[in-house]
Amino acid sequence: MNKNVDDLLARIHALQDELEEEYRRRRDEWTQKKVELAEEFLRQQRRYKTGLFRFLLRTRLLVALTAPIIYAGWIPFLLMDLFVTLYQSVCFPIYRIPKVRRSDYLVFDREDLPYLNLIEKFNCFYCSYGNGVAAYTREVAARTEQYWCPIKHARRVKAAHDRYPDFFDYGDGEAFRQGLNRLRRQYDDAS
Repeated sequence: MNKNVDDLLARIHALQDELEEEYRRRRDEWTQKKVELAEEFLRQQRRYKTGLFRFLLRTRLLVALTAPIIYAGWIPFLLMDLFVTLYQSVCFPIYRIPKVRRSDYLVFDREDLPYLNLIEKFNCFYCSYGNGVAAYTREVAARTEQYWCPIKHARRVKAAHDRYPDFFDYGDGEAFRQGLNRLRRQYDDAS
């Protein structure tokens, strides 16, 4: 890869590390503030809660009628979750690919928000699960691609996964053959 691209990638990684540190710092500050102001926080937040009956009355009919379609998504999300977990449990040890920690991608913390009613909390749980499974699946697929076919596409890929910039340039067979085994062991950031 040319030096300019390497420099840009290094800056991106440094900024990502800085962003993670800032998120960690703010999480710690939020935890401390939450402890200090717990009662006041609950009182203030509960003011914004919409009761279940009022929530249902305000829901548009077409929104309510599409709910079964949305909630049917549990089935493919659950099947994907089960498949990906089984897949990496069986295959990753064979290929010596570090396993993806599912718990890093499936985060359920919105049930603590006092301004959400039961339906809103359930919806948040559902969205957390669906997006978490998608992110978990993407990381498992990215590690698989890094092992089997770490070659960039000829065309630009929109929103490529984080491992993609380290892949070999399209058409660079020499780099692919010389570096494939090295890249197959390069999971430094894997947890």
